[in-house]
Amino acid sequence: MDVTRNTIRERERAIFMAIKEEIFSRIKEGGLVAVVRAENTEQAFKIAEACIAGGVVGLEITFTVPGAAELIKDLVKKYQSSGSLIIGAGTVLDPETARAAILAGAQYIVSPCLNVETVKLCNRYQVPCMPGAMTVKEAVECMEAGADIVKIFPGELFGPAIIKAIKGPLPQVNMMPTGGVSLDNVSDWIKAGAVAVGVGGSLTAGAKTGDYESITSIARQFMEKIRVARAK
Repeated sequence: MDVTRNTIRERERAIFMAIKEEIFSRIKEGGLVAVVRAENTEQAFKIAEACIAGGVVGLEITFTVPGAAELIKDLVKKYQSSGSLIIGAGTVLDPETARAAILAGAQYIVSPCLNVETVKLCNRYQVPCMPGAMTVKEAVECMEAGADIVKIFPGELFGPAIIKAIKGPLPQVNMMPTGGVSLDNVSDWIKAGAVAVGVGGSLTAGAKTGDYESITSIARQFMEKIRVARAK
């Protein structure tokens, strides 16, 4: 009986690990995570649709949005079965919030800084976790805690040069800059070694005026610049 239970547990663990690896791979393959700070559910859905039309796969709903967990649940209900979006939670500061996000259906967790207990919880449930860092020391601490990707935040303080600098002593680290990433510099971030970029206002600003077509257009431009930068 114990052997059977152990076999079942191992199979279940393998399934969860495979799902985690697929999410991780799709984020890296897409190269762009849209950071959404929507005013309401309707706006969030329109941003999601505009991002999909622009080729974006990763959507990050920040917990600065009122009712973020319910919003994630609604988005997951509509989009997860089709596989058109990978929906994550951002601005997650503690394991309690991470658990709420995961229960709502979030497929990955993003934090502005490292909270070890949050990373532990994500690893317990095989959910990709991306804590923030600004220095080599902080990047190492994120890796030691079990982070899948280290979020370089706020990216505008150092620019793409920080990716190359950290890659010197830590060539194995996966980094995703957020903050200050624009159409003008996204190629530099990718060429410096970023596996993906997180983009907020410079992508979704059109939502404030109802111009969702601009989001689709800008998303396409981001995706093309990422593709070209990776090809060089």
